[in-house]
Amino acid sequence: MASFSMEDFVGTGSLKKLLPKLLDDGWDDVPTLKIMNTEDMSAINMNQAQKDALEMRSYLHDRSLMQYADKLEASGKCLAELLNLGISDLSSQFAMKRGHIARFMDRTSQCEADPIPSSFSLPARKPTNPPSRNPSMFKNPSISTRPKLQAMSTRSNIAYDSTIEQSIADFKIKDGYIFKGVVASLPDEPRACGCIQQPPIVDDVAPYSSIENISVQKLTPEYKIGMERLVKTKTPPMRVSDLWRDKPSLLLCIRRPGCIMCRAEAHKLYSKKPIFDALGINLFAVLHEHIESEVRDFWPRYWGGVVLLDKNMDFFKALGGGSLLKDKFISGFLFNPRARANYKRAKAMGIEQNFKGEGEIKGGLFIVGKGKSGIAYQFIERNFGDWAPLAEVIEIGTKLQNQQLNRENSIASRDFE
Repeated sequence: MASFSMEDFVGTGSLKKLLPKLLDDGWDDVPTLKIMNTEDMSAINMNQAQKDALEMRSYLHDRSLMQYADKLEASGKCLAELLNLGISDLSSQFAMKRGHIARFMDRTSQCEADPIPSSFSLPARKPTNPPSRNPSMFKNPSISTRPKLQAMSTRSNIAYDSTIEQSIADFKIKDGYIFKGVVASLPDEPRACGCIQQPPIVDDVAPYSSIENISVQKLTPEYKIGMERLVKTKTPPMRVSDLWRDKPSLLLCIRRPGCIMCRAEAHKLYSKKPIFDALGINLFAVLHEHIESEVRDFWPRYWGGVVLLDKNMDFFKALGGGSLLKDKFISGFLFNPRARANYKRAKAMGIEQNFKGEGEIKGGLFIVGKGKSGIAYQFIERNFGDWAPLAEVIEIGTKLQNQQLNRENSIASRDFE
């Protein structure tokens, strides 16, 4: 499986000696490095071999084939030349397995794209408005137009911004899409011909008061080049609202870090980090139990952002309306066709798995606005392995950015008057 470790991504080839320069110029994580364009490469004086290596490694990373990267780069061939090789050449020269050859030669597949099949289309459902007790971010769930993205760091230039803007445009809500509102979940399907009842889920967004005082512990930092794999000293507990004091935050509540479906969701979401950076949204993964070996396997391989421990499971209780949303393996997976389809989807991404830890407590996703503005979006994992629709998550982030820009413009106008 493709790792988000920069050292694993660049390997032992021509990009390795470029690491200090990449770090200095802010290209310090894998998702950001992969969106480099020709102008960005020229700006840091990359030679042709390094450009070819980055193109080839990005292609392999998208297809979970990084184990072949060093051998392929050492051949001296560019990506176009490698793609023109025959099956026998790829097998004999690079010991590539048959299934991996098919994935390598399929130029139309994009493993990082939203892989939800058409059979997972969401039914039309009336948008859920948050209860009046919660300071919601949105009074009207209609889709707004996007402003031009602002430069987000010293590395942001015209070429970089246009790349990000095009990436966000790729996730534009299409005409006819039914916006699920602030609370969203995928539908359930009849289990065992309707003999097994699915656990109920809440229809209202969790009140902000249920999450603002949650105590969490930081288990890992945000991954950067050369950073220690884990925080060696335990950090003291902190109030979670400090995380979104200055910027909106996305919190991915993970059922179990060794679960193949949880790993696939985390990997898919973190691969879009440049988009969330441009939208000004911090990314956090939330666990409800701390098994150090599991955290070590999870970060930064499947998730390169901060990992938090919610020891009291308060985020998971908030997703369930005050109590944990749980399901049994037999009823929730074996007799649930949607959960089994979710498993096959993750398995197709070449992800490893284990069965360590508690796996019945379901997770989900929160997007929380800056300060005390409230919960902007809440997704509930109704079926094991359900993922929040990326298009909708990014649309929510865009609306948050629009609101912030409007507030800043309003303040600037008053000051000018």
